[in-house]
Amino acid sequence: MDIRHRNNVTVTGRADGPVVLLAHGFGCDQNMWRMVVPALAEEYRVVLFDYVGSGRSDSSAWSEQRYSSLAGYAQDVLDVCQELDLRDVAFVGHSVSAMVGVLAAAKEPERFSRLVMVAPSPRYIDEDGYRGGFSAEDINELLESLDSNYLGWSAAMAPVIMGNPDRPELGAELTASFCAADPDKARVFASTTFLTDSRADLRTVTVPTLVLECAHDVIAPREVGAYVHAAIPGSRLVTLNATGHCPQLSAPEATAQAITAFLGGSR
Repeated sequence: MDIRHRNNVTVTGRADGPVVLLAHGFGCDQNMWRMVVPALAEEYRVVLFDYVGSGRSDSSAWSEQRYSSLAGYAQDVLDVCQELDLRDVAFVGHSVSAMVGVLAAAKEPERFSRLVMVAPSPRYIDEDGYRGGFSAEDINELLESLDSNYLGWSAAMAPVIMGNPDRPELGAELTASFCAADPDKARVFASTTFLTDSRADLRTVTVPTLVLECAHDVIAPREVGAYVHAAIPGSRLVTLNATGHCPQLSAPEATAQAITAFLGGSR
């Protein structure tokens, strides 16, 4: 199988630079990184891709069995790394992809040198002693609403996820991204994202890690960032003066600066 076509792999930046692999979150594609890529491309070889079922990937390669688990998305990451023979990779994962990167690095640790977790959450559902930001009832209602009317759910939820109501164009972009997804595949990705408990996987991280959170994020509140930071020994926690769950769009300069400062300092 042609992995480059399957995952719509694109490579930019310095051909001889260290590798940065950017992974998008639920309902998105690699286009969500476009505003931080130019800053990274000055020094790094930047690799972007779409998970199967997202963006311009080959949707015929999608299977519900594979993508009902975060392991399926981690295998996409590893397939791209194997296809391009990537080593010493700095993996930058947004939202659910932060935990996908943890799984990929645990499976093939020799390929990864550092992790950047942008607005991560290992579990979205609250539990005794843990605040994920949602009750089980909240998540059930969210998934039921998505299942019954995906386009309506996208139009209602995307602006909430994006935040920044004073900049409606950002919410409109995320809405368009959500609406462009195949509803059946999006339902599976959403269930995998919001129902998975990946907290135990944080203990497997052994590479330098940046936890990058926003000051105000209804999807991944700051208690979650603090939890991830505490669970990964030696990790660095940076709080952006930004609102919403997608700082690569709402605060791209600060996001790029935080990433490059971490990568430059950890080499």
